Amino acid sequence: MGQSVELADNLQLIRESARDFAETHIRPHVMEWDESQHFPIDLFHRMGEYGFLGVLVPEAYDGAGLGYQEYVTVIEEIAKVCGSIGLSVAAHNSLCTNHILS
Repeated sequence: MGQSVELADNLQLIRESARDFAETHIRPHVMEWDESQHFPIDLFHRMGEYGFLGVLVPEAYDGAGLGYQEYVTVIEEIAKVCGSIGLSVAAHNSLCTNHILS
């Protein structure tokens, strides 16, 4: 039971972190980026610093070393604010880093 509570607490912390990040760094710019068709490269550098681009990467390779529940939680919270940024985070974690690690 302890591990289950720990996982739930960890997921809640990740959810809050991703939600706060999205509200602070994405929401204020969504319309501007969309209307100008701008891809916010600087935002992706910042997401990397938060560990959102290496969720599934083992800590031995400087990743977050987390699992799929945490990964989905990050994508879910970011996509609530901006679907295209959420999709880009998903693509980076699944299509890029996951294949490199395979």
